[in-house]
Amino acid sequence: MAETVNIKRLAQELNISIATVSKALNDSHEISLKTKNRVWTLAKELNYTPNPAASNLRSNKTKTVAVVIPCVANNFFSLSIMGIEEIARQYGYHVLIYQTHENIEAEKAFTNSLLNGRVDGILTSVSSSEYNSEYYANLVKKIPLVFFDRVYENLDAVKVTTDDYEIAFQATEHLIECGCSKIAYLFGLENLPAGKSRFAGYLDALKSHGITASDELVIRYHDDEEFNLSQIKELLRNYKPDALFSSIEEFIIPAYCACRELGLQIPDDVKVLSFSNLSTAKLLSPSLTTISQPAFEIGREAAKCLFKILHNKQLDDEQNIILKSVLTKRESTGC
Repeated sequence: MAETVNIKRLAQELNISIATVSKALNDSHEISLKTKNRVWTLAKELNYTPNPAASNLRSNKTKTVAVVIPCVANNFFSLSIMGIEEIARQYGYHVLIYQTHENIEAEKAFTNSLLNGRVDGILTSVSSSEYNSEYYANLVKKIPLVFFDRVYENLDAVKVTTDDYEIAFQATEHLIECGCSKIAYLFGLENLPAGKSRFAGYLDALKSHGITASDELVIRYHDDEEFNLSQIKELLRNYKPDALFSSIEEFIIPAYCACRELGLQIPDDVKVLSFSNLSTAKLLSPSLTTISQPAFEIGREAAKCLFKILHNKQLDDEQNIILKSVLTKRESTGC
């Protein structure tokens, strides 16, 4: 029978104390990176497996974090989860995932259930159904919490977001450079800072090019796809915009369907551009010009911040981390 590899054995092999090995395995800031690497390398060579029950009892930690998001099926969130899981694995943590389906009451119920010691910390991207910052102002006092992508601005908490205003401004300018002057806006996330920043970028780009914004060219997202389709068809029929700028990817299919049903050619009759992390965007006909957020990196950065908090490490100036999105020009904008 193979000898069980425990912390004591690792300490003997490396000629260091059991306490040092334990701290190194838990990525303690008290231990040098050189010593940590020695411990981690030997642990891997000897197939060391920690006893989670014993370790958790000693540390009073669950070695589990929760991710509370609107929807796993959304490409952005699935990529974010992958980034979170990569960092969690490095720290030996498990990840629990909760979907709110944009339901504010479900969001509260999930997070409240996590306050009884089930997890050590929470990563969340909030529901867009209504503004709920007062609830979170109390929550951040009770448990380590990091917001990513969809955040509340005026909270004393770490937030990882993207440059929504700047990239929306840039995307609107791209449409203007392609000859568009009647750009319709498909408005999502209007209750959240991300949605408001995107809309502000669109409006300011129009203004800077002497184009007057029109309420008639703005439609708001509804959770019924058929309703969104009928809204876009009505917009195209009645106001004849020369471009559709979608602030969320949920508008993409209705937009393409509306153009097809009305016999409008993309990009000749109307150009289309959208925020989207869909890997299939380039396979659409015509391929879709997108603003893609660095979803995987957002997840990684948010998780890194949470584990710094959990390990009592200094966050420096990382209270608000802003990553850059990318505008990828394809056939749907035609230039």
